[in-house]
Amino acid sequence: MKIRKSSVSDINNLLEIFDEARKTIATLGIDQWQNGYPSFDVVREDISLSRSYAVEIDGSVCGTFVMMENEPTYNEIFEGEWLGNEDYIAIHRVAISVKNRGSGISTAIINYASDYANSLGSASLRIDTHSGNKVMRIMLEKNGFIHCGTIYLENGDPRVAYEKVLLTNS
Repeated sequence: MKIRKSSVSDINNLLEIFDEARKTIATLGIDQWQNGYPSFDVVREDISLSRSYAVEIDGSVCGTFVMMENEPTYNEIFEGEWLGNEDYIAIHRVAISVKNRGSGISTAIINYASDYANSLGSASLRIDTHSGNKVMRIMLEKNGFIHCGTIYLENGDPRVAYEKVLLTNS
């Protein structure tokens, strides 16, 4: 398994993976990502800002995620609190191809993000998801994330917020 920065040549593969994720999420009866999000423009912008990552197995892209150092919707949290007020890395848009689900890619993504955050001196990882996305919530908790409360997206939609405090080398 290899994790690398996404490139423009990956866009079609990433869009296919997001389409599979949308279909899976729809079967859960939740509306997350059901209006074409993330779109071509969002994926292209993530790549141009160097925050999109591709996961490869045997040379084929089978997963993707985004990492960023600041998430404005995380400035306020409701019905709880973040575990720390220190620097964090936010993870977004995690998606894995249907045929590769259950093969440890999610854990590899979390480990990669943890190593990246540690290299920057960030104290934690933060992520959010739809309350009905049970598969994602179980994966996060299995990988050491703690449910911290609720954040609200720019459009007002609520999301459950998680944080994982990292061990630092200091």
